[in-house]
Amino acid sequence: MAEIRKKTIAGLKAGETFSIARTFTKKDGLAFADITRDYNPVHFDRRFAAAKKFKGPICHGLMVASMLSEIGGQIGWLASEMSFQFKKPVYFDETITCDFLITDLDHRGWAVARVIYKNGGGEVVLEGILKGILPGAEEKEVMRAMINEGDPTNKIGK
Repeated sequence: MAEIRKKTIAGLKAGETFSIARTFTKKDGLAFADITRDYNPVHFDRRFAAAKKFKGPICHGLMVASMLSEIGGQIGWLASEMSFQFKKPVYFDETITCDFLITDLDHRGWAVARVIYKNGGGEVVLEGILKGILPGAEEKEVMRAMINEGDPTNKIGK
């Protein structure tokens, strides 16, 4: 993930892309439920999920959508707006790829990104738009110092 930070320091542009993949487990779902207090039975009970016409319990939509936070967090993106369209269910232990594309960036650092999430079969399960502010010169210098110090607060890649 240091590569994302290095790209940020060098200066991001419209057209820049990032991609990550993650497999969410039932343990992740339980942790997310404990944080959000979302104990909807569609996430935990096979019978309830079947009544909703799912093959089994499904991941929390916002847990899956939060994959953009991994990329945005590495960039140092300060989000001002997010919107999501949930297309297909995501099941536990299914690997999801999140493709993040910066579509617009103005001279003040305001940016827009389009985010597409796909399952292992290549089906789009979720689409999103992220708006916000990219790091300016001062933040980039701090980020450079953090990297030079070994980026001690960044647990990704350690």
